[in-house]
Amino acid sequence: MKGMIINIYGFIATLVLLLLNSKDTNAAVLKVGKGEVYKQIKEAVKQSKNGDTLIVFSGLYKEGNIIIDKSICLLGEGFPVLDGEIKYEIFSVKHSNVTIKGFTLQNSGRTVMEDPGAIKVYECSNILIEGNILINNYFGIYLQYVQHAIIKNNIIKASQKEEYQSGNGIHCWKSDSLQITGNKISGHRDGIYFEFVSHSVIWRNISKNNLRYGLHFMFSNDNAYITNYFKNNGAGVAVMFTKKVVMMNNTFEENWGDAAYGVLFKELSDCYLSGNNFLSNTTGIFFDGSSRIVIEHNLFKGNGWGMRMQANCIDNEIAYNNFIGNIFDVTTNGTLTLNHFNENYWDKYEGYDLDKDKFGDIPFHPLSLYSVIVEKNPPAMLLYQSFIVNLLDKSEKVIPSLTPENFIDRKPSIYPYPL
Repeated sequence: MKGMIINIYGFIATLVLLLLNSKDTNAAVLKVGKGEVYKQIKEAVKQSKNGDTLIVFSGLYKEGNIIIDKSICLLGEGFPVLDGEIKYEIFSVKHSNVTIKGFTLQNSGRTVMEDPGAIKVYECSNILIEGNILINNYFGIYLQYVQHAIIKNNIIKASQKEEYQSGNGIHCWKSDSLQITGNKISGHRDGIYFEFVSHSVIWRNISKNNLRYGLHFMFSNDNAYITNYFKNNGAGVAVMFTKKVVMMNNTFEENWGDAAYGVLFKELSDCYLSGNNFLSNTTGIFFDGSSRIVIEHNLFKGNGWGMRMQANCIDNEIAYNNFIGNIFDVTTNGTLTLNHFNENYWDKYEGYDLDKDKFGDIPFHPLSLYSVIVEKNPPAMLLYQSFIVNLLDKSEKVIPSLTPENFIDRKPSIYPYPL
């Protein structure tokens, strides 16, 4: 599955880059900067034709809103600074086949009704935005009704203190076939935001210290999220009302708070999670109304709750994962579970392996009575590690009475998997 995903998106990347790099034989190079023919970017854009390249040399440019309405390539030399002066959207891209590379873009406008960004792309295709530095903008890069775009190796930082003061680092709305690759995003409301986006890949991004979510997507089907790093975001990562999602080799770390999760899965179906690390979060994964999800070869380590699975989740497969050093490995809020645990490693397992097949000879009940009590009555957490709680849990494992009988791993692994 992984190889197929990478091959598909590799083909898309090659096709898009060929389109972006195709040049008209009559294309010109227009230079902008001190001592050059053009002193302003707007002037050069006005004089350019489809297929031309604009080279902008280092310096400070305060030109308000620059509208790109032609198929041109804009290249910054020495990271020229474009300043929106907290008033203007800086680049407005309104034509297909545009490249923006090598700029420092700062201080975009803050008009909430218009959602201005450092770069905003309107109903275009074949866009490349690569290697830019975006500082203190409302929205960083905003795509709406865009097809076949690559957003690659940009540094996107904001310093607002409240969610209402900031937009998202990379915001994608009703778009298709996007590649969000190798970006570093911090300080925004959401690091990466998808809504009604399909057939896209988010790969090798670092999204940390954002005010709300490191990654947030809704109604965005058939996408892949591979080898990303999400750390210390206000509420972690939220994935909602979506189907056919692949999440592989991502790390979700140190997302702490009453409503913070490594990942929140709400109303998801037919998804695949493999090779992910859930490290030191309040909750590794929270499942709510999610079904037919395969969760395998993941590491849940040092979380408050490794996995919280609400009773409205059905037909999920949890297999070959490592649960190590979590306060509670799993919990639920119901008495009936229709999910399947198989051959996971649980560091709390105290069984034996007489036949030496590397699996426990007796089943493991990962759901502690105390975790069920806390799920229904959070103040009960005050009794954590008390003698009576430990006694209740030991008794429940010997003679299950209040926890669901079929919440069980019938063949727990004796040894952790080399994930």
